[in-house]
Amino acid sequence: MAERVLIDTGPLVALFSADDQHHERCRDTLNGLIPPLLTCWPVVTEVAWLLRTRPDALHKLFQGFRGGLFALLLLDAEDLPAIAALMRRYESAGLQFADAILAHLAEREQIHTIFTTDRRDFSVIRLKRNRTLRLIPDIP
Repeated sequence: MAERVLIDTGPLVALFSADDQHHERCRDTLNGLIPPLLTCWPVVTEVAWLLRTRPDALHKLFQGFRGGLFALLLLDAEDLPAIAALMRRYESAGLQFADAILAHLAEREQIHTIFTTDRRDFSVIRLKRNRTLRLIPDIP
C-alpha cells in the first residue's frame, strides 16, 4: 500500500504559483508522491484566500481534486475536542486552526508524513506516544 500523505496550505499555494519561493521544490516533491494527497476543508479555504487574485490557479486546484490528485478527509463534531486540545496544548506556539486539524488527522488516520513548508508549527507537534511527523520537502 502506498504511503498516505497530508498536504498543507504552503505546498498547495506553491504548486499553483510559479513565482512562489517553494514552487520548484514542491513540484519536485509532488512528482515523487502517489496520489491522492489528503487535506481538509480549512486548508482549501486558506489556499482559496491566498490565491483569490489568481482564478486560473484556483481552477487548477479544483481540477486537482476532480482528477484525483488531492482528496478531502472529512471532519465531524466528534473531531472537535481533539482539535481543541491540540490548540490548547500548543497555544504558546501559536498553532493555527488548519495546522491543528492536519495534526489531528495525522493521528486519527495514522498518517506519518505531512507535505508542508511550515516548519514552525509542525516541528514542535508531538502526537500520541511522542510520535513526530515526517515533514517534506526538505527545506534548508
